[in-house]
Amino acid sequence: MASKFSLKLGKVKARKKSAVTAEDDERSTIAAATKCVTEWTAWGLQKGKVITHYGFIPLIIIIGMKSEPRPSLAQLLSPV
Repeated sequence: MASKFSLKLGKVKARKKSAVTAEDDERSTIAAATKCVTEWTAWGLQKGKVITHYGFIPLIIIIGMKSEPRPSLAQLLSPV
């Protein structure tokens, strides 16, 4: 019994695969593009998070060193 059922199921699948329309192809293309954009966005946000994490304090020190009057590095790093 199971073999007859699987044969019918195989024929139905074959018909569906052969009847691929332009609309289905367009949907798959849009889905692939959406997945690509999502992956690149996630990658970019992860890299941005790391850059922000390790670059914030050095940025503040550089901005402080360029201000007038010019403080020494020890004055910038001291909490007082």
